[in-house]
Amino acid sequence: MASVKNFYNQVKGLKVKELPAHVKSMLSIDYLKNSVKRGLDNYHAKYIQTSSIDPLYHVCFGGMIFSYLVALPEERRHLEHQQHAKEHGGH
Repeated sequence: MASVKNFYNQVKGLKVKELPAHVKSMLSIDYLKNSVKRGLDNYHAKYIQTSSIDPLYHVCFGGMIFSYLVALPEERRHLEHQQHAKEHGGH
C-alpha cells in the first residue's frame, strides 16, 4: 500500500501529458533492478539482521501457496472430469 501512496505522491504534480514518460522511465530495466535491490536490502534489514523468525514463515507459506498454484490446473481437470462423469451417468 505504501508503494501506491509513493507513486501517487510522485505523479500528483505532473501534467497528464507528462505521465506516460514518467511511467515509461519506471519500467526500464535499471529502474526495476534498483527497485528489487532496494526491496531486498529493506527485507534484509527488517528480518535477517534482527534475527526474526518471519523469513521461515515466509518460506513455508510461500512454498504452500506455490505448490497449490502448481497443482491447481490438475485439480481443475480432475473436477471437470468428475462433473462430466456425474452428468453422463458415470462413476
